[in-house]
Amino acid sequence: MLKITDVHKAFGDNEVLKGVSIEVEKGDVVAVLGPSGSGKTTLLRSINFLERADKGRLQFDDIDVDLKNASKADIKKIRKKTAFVFQNYNLFANKTALQNVTEGLIIGRKVPKAEAAERAKKALDKVGLSERYDYYPGQLSGGQQQRVGIARAIAVNPDIILFDEPTSALDPELIGEVLNVMKELAKEGTTMIVVTHEMQFAQDVTNKVIFMDGGKVVEEGTPKDIFTHPKEERTKQFLRRVIPNYDYSI
Repeated sequence: MLKITDVHKAFGDNEVLKGVSIEVEKGDVVAVLGPSGSGKTTLLRSINFLERADKGRLQFDDIDVDLKNASKADIKKIRKKTAFVFQNYNLFANKTALQNVTEGLIIGRKVPKAEAAERAKKALDKVGLSERYDYYPGQLSGGQQQRVGIARAIAVNPDIILFDEPTSALDPELIGEVLNVMKELAKEGTTMIVVTHEMQFAQDVTNKVIFMDGGKVVEEGTPKDIFTHPKEERTKQFLRRVIPNYDYSI
């Protein structure tokens, strides 16, 4: 479904991605793990052309593009098939929850207003916000704001949703409500790539785990492969640091 090959990206002298390749099949829920600065978010943003990679190829169903030289038409096609959930919600403060979801449908995708409102309400219902249509972001908790962000992603009916650390800006007690929505999406077969620090979610919900460090994929496999039988010493070091009392068996 989605194949990224040999992606490179530098910001000045800082080479953030050093030849990253990943494959995602329809229905996959992929967790991308790694320390801060390992290139996880840049990889995600490169897939959606929020950053322009310096080198690499992207194949997405029948689309095959050079990441550096992709045309505006190519980028538009890829963005129509994807949705992005941001770390810090990225909601319009002066628009209600409903308007935040309809905006992209009406402006970006030319969906008629009545249909956009219907789709937005269904999406908000799905994330448990059926009584919050007319609330502004300032009237919502962080968890509710992030659920509006997820509703916005669901409403465009994407082939794949890209999540950039969707719980990192939340208070601990609000993380669960967002993860529960994501778990439901996974059960329904939604294809997702999730950059996350939530190790339990990665173990329980995903079917593929990618561990990155220093701009490269160090190791990838099933959750059992990575969490129970990691092969690389760097993976083991990372897991020892982020999981209390972590122990693995070889």
